[in-house]
Order: sequence, then structure tokens, then C-alpha cells
Amino acid sequence: MTFPDITPFLRAGAAGLRGPLEANAPLAPLSWFRTGGPAQVLFSPEDEADLSLFMAALPADVPWLVIGLGSNLLVRDGGVPGVVIRLGRGFQDIAADGLAVSAGAGAPDVKVARAAAEAGIRGLAFLRGIPGAVGGALRMNGGAYGGEVKDVFVSARAVARDGRVVTLGPAEMAFAYRRCGAPADLVFTQARFAGSAGDPAEILAEMQKITEQRSATQPVNTRTGGSTFKNPPGRSAWQLVDGAGCRGLTIGAAQVSPLHTNFLVNLGGATAADIETLGETVRERVKATSGVELEWEIKRVGVPV
Repeated sequence: MTFPDITPFLRAGAAGLRGPLEANAPLAPLSWFRTGGPAQVLFSPEDEADLSLFMAALPADVPWLVIGLGSNLLVRDGGVPGVVIRLGRGFQDIAADGLAVSAGAGAPDVKVARAAAEAGIRGLAFLRGIPGAVGGALRMNGGAYGGEVKDVFVSARAVARDGRVVTLGPAEMAFAYRRCGAPADLVFTQARFAGSAGDPAEILAEMQKITEQRSATQPVNTRTGGSTFKNPPGRSAWQLVDGAGCRGLTIGAAQVSPLHTNFLVNLGGATAADIETLGETVRERVKATSGVELEWEIKRVGVPV
């Protein structure tokens, strides 16, 4: 699908904008599934001030969404109307200070974990197991290997829909399991996390164990979107999927991973429709066999063909 080019209109309304605006920009290369249609407009702000300028000037009737590393994202084949905001290099700074780490929303979680480890800050090693960026981890209270963002969160900065820069504490974030209660129209730009004093070598060893466990039990280095479904209360999604006989189930070129059944994999050439249909088929079978209705953890965006 090709969208009308609205970039001249958007740039005219935001004098002084520094980041590029790309019309009909391919999103498949930015998604770990490597599939899906284009963004009508892809905006890559230079920094928080550039993002603030853009948000303040963006017309109210133009839809928008934010992406980071694209690890927990399924872009539908028809693409995404409106503006996709991608937080890139201007949002990837990481700095340790005492027992705290400040990181841009575009910084990979694994790099935050490593920075904390090297600074002797214990408690953030679990971030090594989250294949995404800080912004996504904030928005979904990312967690793995016994830790969650809410456990180490201190504060966050964000740009509001009207361009204001705001600061949020734990109460404003209202974290719950794989959820954040902060307003959906905030774009996180930075976060601060804190831990306790620890030995760098021991923390790095803990991270190495996480790396080895992920490699042994999850389809890493493949075209996947991370955990597909949220764990229902008191249950494991992968066990429910396995119990429904879905291990290795294939639709088109999309497959339920034989290694870990809560992962969907693009075997090569899968469409977003293949992947989403496979996920919905799994949900139907789990519902029929266990009575449990699985909830998608992967964010599905855009329109079908």
C-alpha cells in the first residue's frame, strides 16, 4: 500500500524541525519479524527538544505511534497510517551515577544491564533477558528472570501530546503485570533506575547465565517478536499453548516455535497476516482446550491489506 505524502504539510507546520520525515518508509526492516507494510510517515527526532517541537505542531487528526527496536511489534501488511516516531541515536545515552542508571528511551535494555553491572549496581541484570529498548520496557513494565521494571524504577521523562516535557514517578506510572498506567499519549524519552551495591564480576556472571538460558530455551537470533502472549494469572502461556497441541504449528511461513511455544517465528517470507492468523489460531485452540483466553503481549499495529 502507498499512502499520500503528507511530509511537506507536516514540516511546514513545524518550523525548525531537525529530524527527517520519510514518506512511505518501509517498516519491515525495523521489526524483528521483518514483515509488514510501510509507515505513511516515519519521523526520527534528533532529541527530546526536536520531539517536543514535532508533537506540539502535529495536527490532532493525524494518528501517531512510537516504536523503538521493533522487538515486540507486528506491523500489519497494509502499513501504518499517520506518523510512526522512531527513537534512535538521540535517545540512547546511558550514564551510571552512584547506585542509579539514567538511560534514554531508545537505549537497548541489554546495554542498560551491562552499564549497571560494570558500575557495580545490582538488581538490573534481568534487563539482559528483555529483547527491546527502555521505552518499551517502561510502557509494558517489562520483566524477565524474576525482575520487573517496577522493581528498579525511580523516574521517567516524557513528552506529552501538546509538546510539554513531564516527569513521572512510580505513582504516576501505576505499574501492574505487563502494564503501565501512565497516559497513552506520553512519549517516554528517558528513565532512571536504581539498584544496590554489588560486585561487577558477580553481576556479569549472572547476566551470562541469563544469556545462556535464553539461548537454550528461546529462539534467539531468529525472526520473532519475543513472548507472544501474556501469562494468565497463575498459569504459563507456553504450557497452555503446548497443551493445546500447537508446538510447531505452521500457517504459511509462520510457525509456533518448537523450542518455546510462546514464540512465533517467521520462517522466511511470512506475511504479517500469516503471523497474526497463527496467533489467533493458537488463542482459539487454547480457549477450546483449557477455557483460558490468552491476551496478546506483542503489539499489533497498522491495517491489513
